[in-house]
Amino acid sequence: MTISERPRRATTLRDVAEAAGVSIKTVSNVVNDHPHVRPELRRRVQDLITELDYRPSASGRQLRQGRTGAVAVALPNVTSPFYGELTSTLVRSARARGLTVLVEQTDGEVDREREVSRGFPVRSVDGMIFAPLSIPTGELASRRDTTPAVLLGENGEGAGLDRVTLDSVAVGDLATRHLIDLGRRRIAFLGDKTAPADRSPVVEQRVAGYRKALRRARIRFDPALLQVTPEWERGHGDDGLRALLARCPDVDAVFAANDLLALGALHALRRLGRRVPEDVAVVGVDDVEEARFCAPTLSTVGLDRGAMAELAFDLLGDRLAGYDGPPRLVTAAHALVVRESTGPAGTVPTSSD
Repeated sequence: MTISERPRRATTLRDVAEAAGVSIKTVSNVVNDHPHVRPELRRRVQDLITELDYRPSASGRQLRQGRTGAVAVALPNVTSPFYGELTSTLVRSARARGLTVLVEQTDGEVDREREVSRGFPVRSVDGMIFAPLSIPTGELASRRDTTPAVLLGENGEGAGLDRVTLDSVAVGDLATRHLIDLGRRRIAFLGDKTAPADRSPVVEQRVAGYRKALRRARIRFDPALLQVTPEWERGHGDDGLRALLARCPDVDAVFAANDLLALGALHALRRLGRRVPEDVAVVGVDDVEEARFCAPTLSTVGLDRGAMAELAFDLLGDRLAGYDGPPRLVTAAHALVVRESTGPAGTVPTSSD
């Protein structure tokens, strides 16, 4: 190949080797300053590298050294308050460790989560932090990609990977117990699915915690108080609360599966003329920033996103340092934050029975 015939695409090692009439290995030795190259051959290859505008890949050099300095973070939706705040926290934790974060949004779609589990489109990274929603656990367990990975959240039990989880049974128990302690007895759960088989682990666990608190207080469980919503967004909270009160007008408290549903419920109650918390008390989960600024301010079970990020990077760091032991499970903390939607403001630490 002559110089005038060089391709318009980025020049490769092969292109330089063909122009110089040497092997790819020889060009690689020159690029990497290998000492065992004859001076005249080194000069000739270097001249061709300049003339052909060959630019060695920085990521390629880093990979040969064993590290890229980058970690992939794959989350369902970085625009939602919870995942957006979690992404920001993960980025700060990575920066403190001298790492760069590459973010992939999966939208919770199973095909996109499969791509992530296979290493696409997040290639050439040292490790991955992944919050799956839809991919079957068996597929995670059989992934062929060898990139070290840490899972975030309640999904992925049995996948054989390190995981930072939340005790959503305890979260549901704590939220419902708070409402019971306020004297509420017709407590609804907002955010269920149409059938138990449709429940993800997080829904299943929060419903289990809700029912656990009712049993302890000897309050009869009423299936009519489980309000189904298509997703956990503000509009679904508004629609779900209206449907709930049309069916069960005597509801005096709502445990919403997350803060966005709770914010939608507050909007519906205001439009329906129901006072909060006098007529209906409301508590959510997550403690997103908006919970402090809505009217009334929202009581919620806060999830420690800072701890989730630190724990995830600690687990991943161990794997990158050579730890080859069995998968580990760690649980991030949560705490009840009491605001105007249930009563006087304050924070109640997590407690267990």
